[in-house]
Amino acid sequence: MAHHKAGGSTKNGRDSAGRRLGLKVCGSGYITKGAIIVRQRGTRYYPKHNVDMGKDHTIFALEDGIVVFKKSKNNRVFVSVDKVNS
Repeated sequence: MAHHKAGGSTKNGRDSAGRRLGLKVCGSGYITKGAIIVRQRGTRYYPKHNVDMGKDHTIFALEDGIVVFKKSKNNRVFVSVDKVNS
């Protein structure tokens, strides 16, 4: 009769899926109204013109246009959308 010593339970084996954070549209890329520009935890990027921030710090466009990233004097990166005249 074959026997095997009982194995203890392991504390490993759990992991969560990645949250798909980061830039969704690069600088000078065209974006439509309501589209997500940046998904982030905390405020790595700040909203400026024609852009708003959701409650989970996601930055999205309020108008169609070109995405622009600018760095301020205090090293904050601001995201804005410039309207396209057509």
